[in-house]
Amino acid sequence: MLNRSIRFLAATALSAIALPSFAALNILACEPEWGALAQALGGDKVSVYNATNAFQDPHHVQAKPSLLAKARNADMVICTGSQLEIGWLPILLQQAGNPKIQAGQPGNFEAAHFVRMLEIPASVDRSQGDVHPGGNPHIQTDPRNIALVADALAKRLAEVDPANAADYRSAYTAFAERWKSAISHWEKQAAPLKGMNIVVHHKAFVYLENWLGLQEVATLEPKPGVEPTSAHLSAVLAQLERQPARAIIRGAYSDGRGSDWLAERAKIPTVVLPFTVGGSDQAKDLFGLFDDTIQKLLSVQK
Repeated sequence: MLNRSIRFLAATALSAIALPSFAALNILACEPEWGALAQALGGDKVSVYNATNAFQDPHHVQAKPSLLAKARNADMVICTGSQLEIGWLPILLQQAGNPKIQAGQPGNFEAAHFVRMLEIPASVDRSQGDVHPGGNPHIQTDPRNIALVADALAKRLAEVDPANAADYRSAYTAFAERWKSAISHWEKQAAPLKGMNIVVHHKAFVYLENWLGLQEVATLEPKPGVEPTSAHLSAVLAQLERQPARAIIRGAYSDGRGSDWLAERAKIPTVVLPFTVGGSDQAKDLFGLFDDTIQKLLSVQK
């Protein structure tokens, strides 16, 4: 009986050794939109961790020990780039000491490299506020940019994980077809929004505006990244008397006090857009992100 038990255990151990290993590709996404895209393209071949959530300002993140541990074990880091994460990502990469995800390596992916950047400044200095030399980094608010990034990311996943390259290509093909159809649907839905005047809290929606034909007439922040003062809000209110707007737009992570103050006095609604995946109950994935964004904008047209 004992010998039979020993033989059974030995056979079990050998069979376990013979089984192939299917370790998932560990991905650290700087923002939720890229985590969602990596999951859509990678499926069960990837394990995704988001460094931020929709209610955090992606400019300002603390490199906590838990985040550092994820960076040390990551096979890829997927970020926006264009210096959106300049305040925290370089420190995180340095402290992690993980050669796979350092700048210039295949495991370091910056989405901004694959889209046409808007609002590229002629020059930059600290007096201008939080201005990015490479252009406005909030590229995820235009779904056409998501399509471009998806193509590049699928290729990079295949490069980093060649054993599963066919799966990444197949997933991309399915995603791209569905995404193209969704963009067409969103554009038809959003047609009434073209030319609508809006006020924004932060200059975070330039790509959304470019896509849908929205007209930004004022910004609550006197400079990018600088919270509005009472004097600046009063100046915006006076401007709206001359150039009315239909709504004030802010992202889910932005402080609502300035927009609420202005909304009450200008008699226009504040629209809180999800801005990224997880920014509202409806924005559970990339498709839900734009479904909800369009519906919230259309609500001010009624």
